[in-house]
Amino acid sequence: MKQFTGFEHGMGIGGWLTNYKRFNVLPVHQRSHLTIGDMEHFAAYITEDDIRYIASLGMDHIRLGFDQIVLEEKPYVYREEIFIHIDRFIGWCKKYGLNIVLNMHKAIGNYCDIQEDVDLVDNEELQNRFIALWLAFEKRYSKDTSIVFELLNEVRDIEPEKWNALAEKAVLELRKLNPFRKIIIGPTAWNSCDKLRYLKIFDDENVIYTFHTYAPFEFTHQRGVLQPAPLYYNREMPYPCDIERYRDFCATVFGDHNSYQNYDRMDIAYLRDSLQPAVEFARMHPDKILWCGEFGTIRHANIRWRENWMRDVITILKENHIPYCVWNYLSTPNDGNRFSLVDDDNRRILSDEMARIIRGDSII
Repeated sequence: MKQFTGFEHGMGIGGWLTNYKRFNVLPVHQRSHLTIGDMEHFAAYITEDDIRYIASLGMDHIRLGFDQIVLEEKPYVYREEIFIHIDRFIGWCKKYGLNIVLNMHKAIGNYCDIQEDVDLVDNEELQNRFIALWLAFEKRYSKDTSIVFELLNEVRDIEPEKWNALAEKAVLELRKLNPFRKIIIGPTAWNSCDKLRYLKIFDDENVIYTFHTYAPFEFTHQRGVLQPAPLYYNREMPYPCDIERYRDFCATVFGDHNSYQNYDRMDIAYLRDSLQPAVEFARMHPDKILWCGEFGTIRHANIRWRENWMRDVITILKENHIPYCVWNYLSTPNDGNRFSLVDDDNRRILSDEMARIIRGDSII
């Protein structure tokens, strides 16, 4: 597989311009409005010290998520103060030798964690606004071709053809302005690797493909409050361990008494099977770049279990020469899915071993 030079092991930043509050708890009429508190948060939450520290951990790139409503003051009109925050972030990354992926984390009509009244891929006006925002990014950063654009974080579980059509339309419009911009595209079903086979493959060496992994969900989202299944089961899930607790999760939550029949343990063997579609995609397309853009574990899981899982995932990725970006540097306290890798107060990595793992030093 082609190398993604300068993007071998990175860190995602959420909680700043995305996931700074959870819209699913707000009335619909309040979800698209920003408050003075939001603007104060954007101005102060991430500083140069954070970027310096991420570089000190040995990362070579940062994936910065942003929401469309954060940039878009009204259709086709953008908040200059937010662009200035991004300008400053880019400057910090350049100063500390970090490459940059700009990721539209939540687009109007495609929120990964709430159901909206209208779907991006079924609404021409929303598609036009989605593409227009990316064109605004291209015009602003046209002289810096090293910045990578990731079109959309996690497309919901929709017909792949609809997403392929929108992605192609966006690529074609961006290519009118810049034939060399690197553009990242992932599949449907929240960037599931088993949906990679339905993704349109472009005859374009600057299009990069991505996927996310959070398998097994029972572990990575254990006792989470935003998804009904782990909220209902409300039980610690070790990793690795005997398979029985995972079978009981499925039996209790879904009434499925036949889960995990091929496994005696929840360990790296299961992870290898879950990631096999990504490995196959890479083998089928050796002239393309495949990047694992997001994976992580909920903050309140036992740190040793988190280390074990992260080590196994990165082991598999490195075995198959797939570059990666971990999720997430720091989550806000009111984020129900807190995947933070650093402490809230001192903003330092939760363990030295985790630092070694995420930069690949702990992998044999």
